[in-house]
Amino acid sequence: MVDESRRSGLLAMKLAALAHDQGAGSDLQLTGFALGAAAIDGIVGWVLLDERQARGLGPALAWAVRAGVDQLQILAEEATGTLARRAAAFQLPTVVWHVTERALLPAIAEALPQQLPLPTEHEQFRALIADGGATPTVDHGVLVGEVRGLQVCRVVTDRETGAARLEVGIGQHDREAFQMLHGNIPTVEALADVVAVVAPHRQPGADPHPLNRLGREQALRARLIDDPGLIGATFVDSVPLPLSRPNLKDPYPCVALAAIDGQPVTVVVSAGVDLDLVPFATDARLATGHPTRIVLPARDAVPVQAEIVALLSESMEIIPVD
Repeated sequence: MVDESRRSGLLAMKLAALAHDQGAGSDLQLTGFALGAAAIDGIVGWVLLDERQARGLGPALAWAVRAGVDQLQILAEEATGTLARRAAAFQLPTVVWHVTERALLPAIAEALPQQLPLPTEHEQFRALIADGGATPTVDHGVLVGEVRGLQVCRVVTDRETGAARLEVGIGQHDREAFQMLHGNIPTVEALADVVAVVAPHRQPGADPHPLNRLGREQALRARLIDDPGLIGATFVDSVPLPLSRPNLKDPYPCVALAAIDGQPVTVVVSAGVDLDLVPFATDARLATGHPTRIVLPARDAVPVQAEIVALLSESMEIIPVD
């Protein structure tokens, strides 16, 4: 097991060395930071990201607010193009550096990836997914079937044969197990059986269960689609993510398009306390070009989210939902 105190000390030493190389003063004050290390040099804050670097801007901004710094220098070895793109949406002067051993290179903001088209041969499975009781959804060129936001199947192309097939299950291991039992071409009835098991646990007010602990943000989006009035909208529908979702296990915001006061609005939906929610929402706004609002359960609307929103050049409204 890694000694966390030793690891924190090493990260602090690394940050101090890099900051001094970049001109930080001798009175650099090291402070705690959960995802790496942080330090204050007068009005300048320094943050070294070591964990979850792609989603580290929000935590770095939250730290900067608490530290009271006027400028922020963020150092990372990964995802610096994403961090630089998102940092440009904030008023707080922020410079992102790409760390290469002991050298710091200015990060170059990367454009959002383009949405991949759905392969023509995958389209044939849309009707099967719907007939099985799931909702067909396309995201970054992948056709999936969802039950109130929880993915229960997806269409894939076999790497060896090049043939398209529908894999049923929640997560890769579940899909592999299902394939062993039912073969490569599941029937509508087999998919319907899975949907029947999942659906009761995805309804609002259902008793706690592993099937409703996953994808809580997608379940909230499904609720908004059913009842747009919860956010003062007349219409809500899902839209693809600006970036591909890393996995189904970890919480990750989702996106919808709403009609509010007759105008299109991008809605970023989250659940739980996600410090990187606001930076993620800047990507959603960039992808759609519409005014953007953040929706999350009222219990998760913590003050730090509003403090990060206050740093934006173009503000966003946070809408808590009971």
